[in-house]
Amino acid sequence: MNQTNTKLLADILRNIASTPHIRPGEVPDIDLYMDQVTTFMDEHLGSTRRYQDDKILTKTMINNYTKKKLLPHPTKKRYSKEHLLLLIFIYYLKDFLPLTDIQTILAPITERFFEADDSITIESIYAEAYELSKEWVNNICRDITESWHTASNSFEDCPDEDRETLQIFSFICMLSFDIYIKKQVIEQMLDGLGTAEASAKNKPDPSDSSEKAPCS
Repeated sequence: MNQTNTKLLADILRNIASTPHIRPGEVPDIDLYMDQVTTFMDEHLGSTRRYQDDKILTKTMINNYTKKKLLPHPTKKRYSKEHLLLLIFIYYLKDFLPLTDIQTILAPITERFFEADDSITIESIYAEAYELSKEWVNNICRDITESWHTASNSFEDCPDEDRETLQIFSFICMLSFDIYIKKQVIEQMLDGLGTAEASAKNKPDPSDSSEKAPCS
């Protein structure tokens, strides 16, 4: 790979590693109206846009998430800190998963911990996920760099004028296959969890004594 493209990748990875995500302490403790929610998300996630016209969050999106039960209903049209944290999870997941899968992921969390008087809260779950992702981003950048070096050693016998294009294509294919495999793992994990949950619901209760004994 030529030095220009290698520097481009280094700049991209440096930017990704340093991109500030929403820290748990940045989410306001007061309830917000919908306009305030969209403004908050836009201010804190606007730098993740690919194009200037891309929407981070709109009123229609929020209503749709509520309708599809990804997000609990607001109280008197106001959204709590927990609502905002769930919206952040949705924002990252919706780039590669359909809303039905996101609902499957979030349902056990919202049903068990949303507004629950417990030691485990939506806020503590978000804080743990935030710390894990912050630690993991460096590993991801190292893996991407390794893929770049691997692709740089491909097509060595090709003409000089074609080699760079083919190597970049190989690099993109490697990253795409990585995404494909991880998405397959997520989907099959969700399908497996759904099957296990359905089996548990249909399993007879051994304490149920309603079955009549055969006539003597």
